Amino acid sequence: MEEQARLRVMVVDDHPMWRDAVAKDLDAAGLSIVATAATGTEAINRFRATRPQVVVLDLQIPPPSGVEVTATVLQEDPSARVLILSASGEQDDVLEAVKAGATGYLVKSASRDELIAAVRRVSVGDSVFTPGLAGLVLGEFRRMALDPGPATPHGEQLTERETEVLKMVAKGMSYKQIADRLVLSHRTVQNHVQNTLRKLQLHNRVELTRYAIEQGLDDDD
Repeated sequence: MEEQARLRVMVVDDHPMWRDAVAKDLDAAGLSIVATAATGTEAINRFRATRPQVVVLDLQIPPPSGVEVTATVLQEDPSARVLILSASGEQDDVLEAVKAGATGYLVKSASRDELIAAVRRVSVGDSVFTPGLAGLVLGEFRRMALDPGPATPHGEQLTERETEVLKMVAKGMSYKQIADRLVLSHRTVQNHVQNTLRKLQLHNRVELTRYAIEQGLDDDD
């Protein structure tokens, strides 16, 4: 619980009442709100100043856009996580955000409890989507796998267990689901994923999922 309470979060939204309400809910849940911002420029500057672990970000903000902010933040600090909280559930918006590196995407109709849970899950590397959007993202990755472009650089060889975990990531399973399936701790699953990212020279779970699908690892045995 202490570890969750220390989680550093920034909230970005150009609607003051909504931004303040989200920040208040997260603060009441024991998370540390280190900054808020109303524009893309403010978001980038305040991110650099405060280095939050999770950025809760609206897409439709004064420029640069939420997608551009996502890309900039993750380029500067690949260990950061971005959770999109948007009024839009449109396919193009979701896919643009995910391709920029967002780890999660919730629409603003999500409940307070869903938002708090999503922030905590995203902070440990889980991908979190409003129901229905996860399938959309995985479907797009499968489509992209038919035309993958430049090959992903190969690093060290994966262990049998790392490959097993990677297959489950490709199927959209959360860390908790993987841990339950393999009778492992959540932390052990996280470590396997981090080792796999390092070996494959990838930066986040989004890239890892695409790589796994390109390799056909999402197919049923």
